[in-house]
Amino acid sequence: MKITVELLLAAMNQCKYRVFEGELNLNLIGVRNKNTRANTFNDVMCALFQVNGNWQLLQFKCTTDPGTYYRKEPLNIDGTAIIAAMQHRSLWTFGYHQGKYPALVQNMPVTVHRDKDLDDELDMDVTQTGYFGINCHRASANHESKQVDRWSAGCQVFANPANFEEFLNLCLESAQQWGNTFTYTLLTQEQLQSGERT
Repeated sequence: MKITVELLLAAMNQCKYRVFEGELNLNLIGVRNKNTRANTFNDVMCALFQVNGNWQLLQFKCTTDPGTYYRKEPLNIDGTAIIAAMQHRSLWTFGYHQGKYPALVQNMPVTVHRDKDLDDELDMDVTQTGYFGINCHRASANHESKQVDRWSAGCQVFANPANFEEFLNLCLESAQQWGNTFTYTLLTQEQLQSGERT
């Protein structure tokens, strides 16, 4: 996916989402690949922010979709969680993923779709809002992961642990000025391409 500052800002404005401005005031933006069956880290986590008034963009390989394992073995009776493409205000704060290591953990209610037909296709017909443990964390601690499998049951997950450490350090630096909560915006590849045409 081609992702630029201009495309992100155009898509955010087109969707009427809040864009945070100011020194190191982070816009955390996921972009979901239109191929949602891949079970690979084919999505992108973006950190969009200003330094000295100029926009900066960091991009990291991630998944915004649950792995195929949890699509077929849901943890929730209502089905596997798929975070909805929208702006989730103050969604995350600092904490520990499953009590194990530092991550961004759910702080406010989140809207998800529920997929319960136990195949590898993502179905987004049912919607719920609540506290479901939708965190932002890494996959393996030791190497870049290629397949999602059990790494995500609905969380937003980084493929590369070094990337995640860089991302978390950026969040810590931002929090010194802007506070410990982070809004997360999830865009689809189609929304990004729509911004390209405007």
